[in-house]
Amino acid sequence: MSDFPKPYPFQFQGNWLASRILKLIGWRVQFEGFPTLQGVAVVYPHTSNWDFPVMLLMKWSVGVQVMFWGKDKLFDMPLLGTWMRWIGGVPVNRTAPGGVVGQAVQIFEEHKQAKKYLWLGLAPEGTRKLIPGWRSGFYRTAYQAKVPLCIVKLDYKKREVSATDFVLLTGDEKQDMARIAAIYHGVQGLYPEQAAPVQMLDAKVSRQDTVVQ
Repeated sequence: MSDFPKPYPFQFQGNWLASRILKLIGWRVQFEGFPTLQGVAVVYPHTSNWDFPVMLLMKWSVGVQVMFWGKDKLFDMPLLGTWMRWIGGVPVNRTAPGGVVGQAVQIFEEHKQAKKYLWLGLAPEGTRKLIPGWRSGFYRTAYQAKVPLCIVKLDYKKREVSATDFVLLTGDEKQDMARIAAIYHGVQGLYPEQAAPVQMLDAKVSRQDTVVQ
């Protein structure tokens, strides 16, 4: 289910070792490239610490470059900060005017003007614990930046990571979330009981932008 025709123009050269490791541990990847130079990718469900290494292996196995936001203080730690930058982390200041979303939209605009590549990966739940819905940072970023949303399915039931669905958000939050929920139907995390329902949190909670915890 994609709003863009195939074949997708932006392809990548994967790493054979990462691909081999994924196969050895029983995982497969479905990925056919990106339809645009810029976009936001949401990864769901996020219920386990194992999600991060699986997604890192997926990223390396297909050669895709995806950035993610992290608390700026984490990048001040010598070893941790260097490692986070190496794997694609970008420090953000959540107290800055406009918040994380404002910073993201500005960066996307700069990359658009320069015709430079930028894909941002987010976990809309923002935590491995069960919460009643998704935080809205991913939605506001993709919609305000006018970039597509890649629906990444981290399915432990199938042992598969799929990133083949690309959605253009309409601004009708209810309609868009219903469509996203339909795409994720049947996908299971390692601990299914901890997966948040695919719906927005209430307005008070959803104003919290999604960053690495």
